[in-house]
Amino acid sequence: MVSQLESLHLDSRRRFPHLVEGLVQVFTCPHRSFFTSVMAQALRVSGQGNPVLVVQFLKGGIAQGHTNPMQLGQHLDWLRSDLPRCIDTPHLEPEEVTALLELWQHTQHVVLQGKYSLVVLDELSLAIKFNVIDEAEVLAFLKKRPSHVDVILTGPEMPSAFIDIADQVTELRRNRHA
Repeated sequence: MVSQLESLHLDSRRRFPHLVEGLVQVFTCPHRSFFTSVMAQALRVSGQGNPVLVVQFLKGGIAQGHTNPMQLGQHLDWLRSDLPRCIDTPHLEPEEVTALLELWQHTQHVVLQGKYSLVVLDELSLAIKFNVIDEAEVLAFLKKRPSHVDVILTGPEMPSAFIDIADQVTELRRNRHA
């Protein structure tokens, strides 16, 4: 569970004797149907008054893009790529690659400004696997993010480099009983 003791954005003049260091969490699963638990966590954190950004890299179909974010409640911004479809294959059209890269660049920019307490990067592992986003660039981003920002990375086939640096790894598995 991710939580902050105090919201840093409320009064920047106050000095906190101990800032809570942001965590990196990984949620991975062989299938793509576990976003509900991550979204529940995002809603819980935003409900505490902390700003949250949810970025869904491979979901599209609603003409959203980074220039048209959806706001869920007062403290939760939700972005999807400006794609005509949801991506489920590594075979992308050039304009789809461009849309994904624009979303990634925008995400880095707003996160590095320190506005958000929690950032969810949904299906980032697949964007890396499809060779759209560079793994080394994501690792560098995680290292230079503001120290108070919690990051959740989701997706199947999570690169081992992210699992190695994560503070928490949640692997979901299906358990079938006969």
